[in-house]
Amino acid sequence: MAMTRVRPARATKSLFKARGRTHGAQVQGRARDSAVIDWAAYIDGHRASTATVEDAVRLIRDGRLTPDGDSAGFVWVGLHEPSATELTELAEVFGLHPLAVEDAIHAHQRPKLERYDDVHFVVMKTVGYVSTGPDEAEVVETGEIMIFCGPDFVVTVRHGTHGELGPVRRQLEKDPARLAMGPAAVLHAVADRVVDGYVCVADAVQEDIDEVEEAVFSPERTDEARRIYRLKREVIQLKRAVGPLAGPLRNLSGRRFVPAEIKEYLRDVEDHLTRVREQVEAYDELLNPILQAHMTQVTVTDNKDMRKISAWGAIFMVPTAITGVYGMNFDFMPETHWHFGYPMIVGAIAFICLTLYRGFRRNGWL
Repeated sequence: MAMTRVRPARATKSLFKARGRTHGAQVQGRARDSAVIDWAAYIDGHRASTATVEDAVRLIRDGRLTPDGDSAGFVWVGLHEPSATELTELAEVFGLHPLAVEDAIHAHQRPKLERYDDVHFVVMKTVGYVSTGPDEAEVVETGEIMIFCGPDFVVTVRHGTHGELGPVRRQLEKDPARLAMGPAAVLHAVADRVVDGYVCVADAVQEDIDEVEEAVFSPERTDEARRIYRLKREVIQLKRAVGPLAGPLRNLSGRRFVPAEIKEYLRDVEDHLTRVREQVEAYDELLNPILQAHMTQVTVTDNKDMRKISAWGAIFMVPTAITGVYGMNFDFMPETHWHFGYPMIVGAIAFICLTLYRGFRRNGWL
């Protein structure tokens, strides 16, 4: 299948000082000499490995053209958290717009789709549900993937520890027919990978919501307010990543550089995204009544405790009041010198207290 017309030849400078290839993803925490994770030239859907990124670019631009003048391949360069110098060098070769390069360096962008001449710049949020802190609480962590999609190249820039693209590349290389459709095939595969990550995180959040809902309505008294608030925060974080991507995906389906076959796949990804977005919105709506039910249960429990305290206070008030009267040391008190005065008072106290106890117990206060 013919691809879009190749860009005019330009001088190909040395990229990243021809550093050696890194096999697979870099180990976190290990010092790296380059942000380049992987690169390759793809000719008719088949990988053509080269020693350097420079060789891959030269192979596509200088040596592989069809008789019609259309490019028969493209270059795919994958980077992880590149420095400004590294990305600037790459931008000079592929003609990337300075504004898009600046966004890719600093990250923290909203999902979006922008066009600079014949280069499309796509930003997607990646998410992961990881355990952090001493209590091993799971939180939603976000990263970003920026994609520069040109006529004969794809540059993917990843920030964060989530959304590794190595599996995406290997899966595409097993399907040369789809990879032969050009950079748009890579764009779809990355978008599909990102949305699949949303589905996994949404399912994990659903399990936590089910657990906290069961705990709230269990007979055992537990304090779930902090966990509910944390889940609401994570749902909001997930919503910020999922919601804004709907517009860019919809716009991609209408771009002319995207083949018709890829447009069908993009619409399927958009459908999955819509379901995840509705699912996340439902989580936010569900957590509000769960929190209200928990606070209502706390209020009811506190009221029960206050009733018990009040009932016992009323019972103990009887002997306090009676003994207080007879402890005033008056000289003329009839019962003071009576032989049966003490047994009578003790009996009266016991009778009144027992009557109050049975009344409170019958009314559910004790």
